[in-house]
Amino acid sequence: MKFIIASSTLLKQLSALNGVIVSNPVVPILENFLFEIKDGGLTITASDLQTSVTAEVSVDADEDGGVAIPAKMLLETLRNLPEQPVTFKVDDDTYSVEIISENGHYKLAGENATDFPKVPELKQGQSVELSSELVNTAIAYTLFAVSTDEMKPAMNGVYVNIKEGKAIFVSTDSHRLIRYIRTDVSSVGSETAIIIPRKALALLKNTLPMDNTPLTLSFNKSNAYFSFGNMSMICRLIDERFPDYENVIPLNNTNILEIDRLEFIGSLRRMSIYANKSTNQVRLKLTENSLEISAEDIDFSNEANEKLHCEYTGDDLEIGFNAKFLIEGLSNVSSRHVVFKFSEPNRAAIMNPSDVDASEDLMMLIMPVMLNSYY
Repeated sequence: MKFIIASSTLLKQLSALNGVIVSNPVVPILENFLFEIKDGGLTITASDLQTSVTAEVSVDADEDGGVAIPAKMLLETLRNLPEQPVTFKVDDDTYSVEIISENGHYKLAGENATDFPKVPELKQGQSVELSSELVNTAIAYTLFAVSTDEMKPAMNGVYVNIKEGKAIFVSTDSHRLIRYIRTDVSSVGSETAIIIPRKALALLKNTLPMDNTPLTLSFNKSNAYFSFGNMSMICRLIDERFPDYENVIPLNNTNILEIDRLEFIGSLRRMSIYANKSTNQVRLKLTENSLEISAEDIDFSNEANEKLHCEYTGDDLEIGFNAKFLIEGLSNVSSRHVVFKFSEPNRAAIMNPSDVDASEDLMMLIMPVMLNSYY
């Protein structure tokens, strides 16, 4: 088997797929990219058994065939080659792979393509058409709040609920909860709810174009299949019941704060320098049109406070938060101002960006921390 391809074209495709490959996989051949040629088209696959990503690209090939090529060596070779056509020659008996460039000749040991695990096929599933922009936005808003606690598998992914032309994306790690709703989604027929794993969404985020490229999401009870452009990805869904998140959203939030997002982030970052390193606790003291932010690390006699102008209506309120969670939430929205809604010092706060499109709704819920008595 022999084929010719531009080095930059191949490197771009392999770089997009490389994120799925893990070190020391259960099946050793999964340290390889699977190359398959059929009718002048090259299909490249990477897999970790839970998630498989495939890219298709045209090549100049003389015959059909397949081989598994070591991912790390191939990527490092291509990264250090200047842009040029490269020729791959595969020995069908020994699976050795020769790479021929303008000035070099490289040989590495491949493996039999038939030993590579088969990518599962999606059967009897539903489908919905989305734009890559919508999926990119949903991932950006929710991925950072996905739990990494393996003892809570239901929260190790993003909950996606599609119904009546509406898509709801939810993530939580018990300390914060993100809910992102889009109403510009084509109906999928019957209502569906799935949990997509964190790794699959991170891979999507790194491979999806930032424009309105159409994306097809197909799914059944066990797998989700994403198809866009020349790429596709299939992943195993998390088979757990997602927490009943709606019950933790507080009602009757009569204390309303509106503030410049970047000013608030800057102040929180400065306060976190002086906060206790294990709790990252900051205190917000709210009075009419005034916000005082303070932090203290009593073990090292460090303390700091700042006052920011804001628009605040409601009762005077003192409430504590982990500065890291506030900063992450504020950093993942783009509007100039944000609105916080509070009820009680021991109840969660709700944050919304002040500027959103008519077709979307974003809510970030952040749990408070118990305030220390030494303030």
